[in-house]
Amino acid sequence: MVETARLYLVTPPLERLGDFPDQLRQAVEPGDVACVLLRLRARDDQEAKKIVRAAADIVQPRGAALLLEADAGADSATLAMRANADGVHYGRGLSQEFVEGAAKLKPRRIVGLGGITSRDDAMVAGEADVDYLMFGARDARGITPDHERTLELVTWWADIFNVPCVAYAHDLAEIVEYSKAGAEFVALGAAVFEDPRGVAAAMADARRLIALSQSDHV
Repeated sequence: MVETARLYLVTPPLERLGDFPDQLRQAVEPGDVACVLLRLRARDDQEAKKIVRAAADIVQPRGAALLLEADAGADSATLAMRANADGVHYGRGLSQEFVEGAAKLKPRRIVGLGGITSRDDAMVAGEADVDYLMFGARDARGITPDHERTLELVTWWADIFNVPCVAYAHDLAEIVEYSKAGAEFVALGAAVFEDPRGVAAAMADARRLIALSQSDHV
């Protein structure tokens, strides 16, 4: 079991840059974010590349990996390679899209896999040469998995398997449980980027909770 979970950020869907670079900079500035998953919704390739490269300039110098969320119908693997992202996250389980993308990306780039809702699926996925599994993210219909079920999967996986796991926290309070369960990474999306106090305040709380999760005094 890992001693300390690290943070994995999931951006809002991005059609254009806007003021997002400022938000991203606030989130990763202290340098303790392991990964940023970029959710692209740009309408053309040039805008998509512009967003990826701007994010890479912020994320990668601070020691974090920049991944692209696989977009159905788009060649996310090729975009990742052309725009110098570190890899792609496939959120729909062991799909044909994942198989084809992984063939392009491995072994030079990271391939993550989500959409895993059962132990059987997790074990099959863990044998598919992935760099990590993600549990707990919303599915393609926008439905959030049951928190207790996700916690059970994370605990079981972390206790037995070597492939790292990412636990998706839908609010900051879930960080402690997932970190204590042994997740190598805790993913945060709306809990950070939609916090009314701002990104910096949310991230300060997230870091505090990660640290507290390793204490017996939580």
